[in-house]
Amino acid sequence: MATIKEIAEKSGFSPATVSRLLNNDPNLSITPNTRSRIMAAAEELGYWNDHRKQDTIRPNIALLYRVDIKEQLQDEYFSSLKDALLKVIKQAGMQVEVFEHIADLVKRATEFQGFIGVGPHRLTHQKLAGLHAALPNGVFIDINPDPELFDSVRPNLTLTIRDALQRLTAAGKHRIGFIGGTGLNFDQVQQPDIREMAFREFTSVNAEITEAPMFVGGPFNIENGYGLGKKALAVCADHLPDAFVVASDTLSVGVLQAFNEAGVIVPRDTAVISINNSEVARYVSPPLTSYNINQETLGRMAIQLLRDLIVHPDRPRVHLTVNTDLVVRKSFAN
Repeated sequence: MATIKEIAEKSGFSPATVSRLLNNDPNLSITPNTRSRIMAAAEELGYWNDHRKQDTIRPNIALLYRVDIKEQLQDEYFSSLKDALLKVIKQAGMQVEVFEHIADLVKRATEFQGFIGVGPHRLTHQKLAGLHAALPNGVFIDINPDPELFDSVRPNLTLTIRDALQRLTAAGKHRIGFIGGTGLNFDQVQQPDIREMAFREFTSVNAEITEAPMFVGGPFNIENGYGLGKKALAVCADHLPDAFVVASDTLSVGVLQAFNEAGVIVPRDTAVISINNSEVARYVSPPLTSYNINQETLGRMAIQLLRDLIVHPDRPRVHLTVNTDLVVRKSFAN
């Protein structure tokens, strides 16, 4: 059985430092290099196999919450994701502190063994490279801003779009529209949204889909959804698609408002499938059929990846996707 003394000798640090790290002392302040060397020595000597502690590692971690306040107020997805994460972190017995600014986390990086990142607000490669140098063990949830530096766990939105199109065509819907917002802005470069890309790809190769009009751009909020809904009505006039796939529930709320004002009855005149399954999906008229993103599962997977990173700091980066599941309500029921 590997001992604290053996790990200390192999890593070159004192038994006291090794013991405090392996027992997750929240008051221990060491450099990322020191942490990595001790963890590597413990792994090489078989400490984790002997003690069976990998699944019960309770590190002191940070939650980097990079969400624009306006976006958070307009889209409950991020606030509910934060709540879900804090819940699963607490269930895992970990201590966590929330940071909104990368610079603040970098200054205090030696206090943490890793971090979980949420939100794309004003991220740049330069900022993330600085964070990686100070705190290399990190997992991003819902986004994958710098895959060479950090792990990620995301909902499988490509599969979600494919499943929606398959369900709609199976129900006899062959003219299918898409309404979505603008993708991640990283390093001042606008990235395409994965839902939009998947819709373009699958509709281009699906012979059953005869028309696939798209209305995209702008933030994922109700106001923009209303504007995009009005645009879809103006462009399509009396020839509305049989159904719309809408990229988020907040957009869908605005879309339904625009449709209701124009006298368009959902699902009689056009069906709607949404994504997120947020609380609002149950209370709009009609209630939204929406793909559920299990945020607690995203959080648990992120914690597992982070624990693995702490034990194996030199392993390759890992990127996981989590499937969604459809919650059927009145806006579409096949």
